[in-house]
Order: sequence, then C-alpha cells, then structure tokens
Amino acid sequence: MSFPFNAYLLSFGGSFLIAAFSMPLWRAWCLHVGLNDDPGHRKIHDRPIPLAGGLAVATGILLPLIGGAAVVQLGLLNVSVSAPLEYGFGRRTVQLAAIGGGALGMVLLGWFDDKHELKAGPKFIGQLLIAFLVAASGIRITLFVDNLLFSYAITVLWILTLTNAMNFMDNMNGLCSGLGVLASGNFALAAAAQGQYLVCLLALSACGALLGFLPYNFPRARAFLGDSGSHLIGYLLAVLAIMPHFYTSGGASTWAVLSPLFILAVPLGDLVSVVIIRWRNGKPFYIGDNNHLSHQLVRRGFSRSRAVLLIWLLAAAIDATAFFLFRLG
Repeated sequence: MSFPFNAYLLSFGGSFLIAAFSMPLWRAWCLHVGLNDDPGHRKIHDRPIPLAGGLAVATGILLPLIGGAAVVQLGLLNVSVSAPLEYGFGRRTVQLAAIGGGALGMVLLGWFDDKHELKAGPKFIGQLLIAFLVAASGIRITLFVDNLLFSYAITVLWILTLTNAMNFMDNMNGLCSGLGVLASGNFALAAAAQGQYLVCLLALSACGALLGFLPYNFPRARAFLGDSGSHLIGYLLAVLAIMPHFYTSGGASTWAVLSPLFILAVPLGDLVSVVIIRWRNGKPFYIGDNNHLSHQLVRRGFSRSRAVLLIWLLAAAIDATAFFLFRLG
C-alpha cells in the first residue's frame, strides 16, 4: 500500500502557507523590537532590514508537524495515512522530539546571535550541544563502522559543518534559502522513493516553509533569514541527510550513501574554499569576507541576482545528478 500523495501535498502546502502568512507578522514584530540588520560594512542595503525569515520558516515547519502529530495521535486520519505514520511515530518518537528541540535550539541560538552578536566561542558551544543532543537520540552516521565513539564524533562534526556552511552561504538575497529549497526538495524525493514517509514529510515541510519565505528575500529583500534562519536550515539539512537508511534489497547502496554529499556540494564546496582562502590570508575562518563563490561571480561581472540564479542552477544540476545516481543505487 503506497502512502497517499495528498498527505505529502498537505505537508508541503501547509508549511508554505503558514510561513508566507506569518512572515508579515514576524516582520512587523522584528521592526517593533529592533531585530534588524542595519546598514554597515560589507552590506549594500541602505535601511534596516528585519531579521524575520528564520522565525517565519521555523513557524512554517514546526506548526504543521506538531499539528500533524496531534491529528495522528487523535486518530482523525483514515487508516491508509495513519497506519504508517503511527508506526513511524512509535519508532522515532525520541528522535522526532530531539529534532524539534534541536530546531528550536538553533533558532534561539541564531536569534541571540542576531540580537547580541555572540562571540564565536559561545556560539560554537551552543551548536555543539545541539548536535550532541541529536546524536544521543539515535540519529547518527555510521559509515558502516561499528564504533559508537566514531559515530558520535562524525555525526556532531557533520551537523556543525552543515550548520556553518549554510550560515556562510547567507551572503546574498535568496542564496541560502534557495539552496535550502533545492536540497530539502531533493531529500524529499529520495525519501519518498524509499518509502520513508516521516523523512519525506519533514523534508517537504522544510521545502514549503522556505518557498513561503523566499519571495520576501529575493530578488529584493524585505526580510533576511538572519542567523536564526541560516542555523535552522543548515541543521535541518544535516539531519535530513542522516535520517534515511541507505539500503536496498541487495545491501548498502554506495551511491545512495554518497548522495547527500552531491546534494549539499555547493555549500560544502563554498565552505572549504573560503576556509582555505582565509587560512592562506592568515585570518580566522569565522571572520566574514567577500571571497565566497557568490562574491567571486559578482567580481566577474554578474549582477547579484544573476550570481544567485547561477549558483541555484549549479546546485540544481548537481542535485539532479545525485538523484539519478541514487536511483541507480
């Protein structure tokens, strides 16, 4: 029995609408409390821009998931939908609670950074604790190595890496959120193909919420993601890459295991590139500069919007290759 397509559509559409309609409310609140990105060094906007995107995206993701869990527990769905979801919730209750708690933690950590400009040390400790929480819940990478310490270490490292990679990519209008749409959409397709309903629903929720925010951020920005949004996106993409079980009837699928690296190749590649450049220039890797891929394209004559569109196109091409290889696996 296949999982009903309407449930996927409801997850995506509900998140899209909630994020889109909550965006003006969060934007007004940010303007009221002064949670804005003010004009300054390395910035091109000439007026304060509300850092409301992360709050709207989090609302669009978490409210439908909480509502969906409540509906399943109350038995308000027909059996074709409720049976597989009840089974999934039963097996992954602790993990889903950890994912939700980690998402809220990343949003709060990013919010404090947006509001008070946290130093690198405290921010890293917060990210580390959240990543450890997820690993402790049982969502861990193994890479077929039967060693618990290795599994914890590689999982925490992966979540930290993706969180900061997406934070680095939040340097032009629409860039981070657009890449998040592409990656989460690709994770949803891969999970649906495997029949992993909960993973697919979570990925579709992230994709829908980001699409609901995107018109407020691209091409002209009426709101920014802020660190709360970029932290949340990076964290969720890291988790979505870990949650599926990459096996086929014939055993482990090599291409499927590697597919997250293809799907996330653009932010990971940009992270590695800027870290190397900063290291060669004798600067700390966490100090921002204009050496990202997007900035390099602008220096070559592209407008900012066209640079973002080109990077989206590159990511989409790599994502399509990843999905094709995954299906072969």
